[in-house]
Amino acid sequence: MVAELSLLGFAAVLTEMTLEADHAAHLGLQAAARTVQEEAKAEIGHYQGAIGGLPAWAELADSTKDDRVRQGYTENDPGLRSGAMRDSIETTVTSQEATIGSDDDNLVYFELGTTKQPPRTVLAGALMRKEKEVVHEIGERFVGTLVGGEVIGGALRLK
Repeated sequence: MVAELSLLGFAAVLTEMTLEADHAAHLGLQAAARTVQEEAKAEIGHYQGAIGGLPAWAELADSTKDDRVRQGYTENDPGLRSGAMRDSIETTVTSQEATIGSDDDNLVYFELGTTKQPPRTVLAGALMRKEKEVVHEIGERFVGTLVGGEVIGGALRLK
């Protein structure tokens, strides 16, 4: 049996579907942003290889290693001293946009490099390394909402 909807009823169904899709996209963005945030935090203190046109992280200069040791830090953990820079990485998610970043100027210098320091891309590298997971996080929630079911490994769960 096919249900009949009035024009007003059909509009209400479309409105509800739009709200559900927006909510699903928001939840997907939140999960994706957390994934990139966690990866970026995990990268600090560990040399990263080249990815997607981004160069591998250069070895710390001997003078930097010496300075780190003088200040009581480990010799060769790039970007990791007190953990403040790492811990400053946060996410902000609006209805259709996720931002992963920091208000710590040191992360800007670390990410982009300076005249004295080569770039060590934390945020861009984390996003590139987690690209498939980001797409999966958003797509799983969005498609699941559209089809009215939970998406598991690219397939819908049968009830």
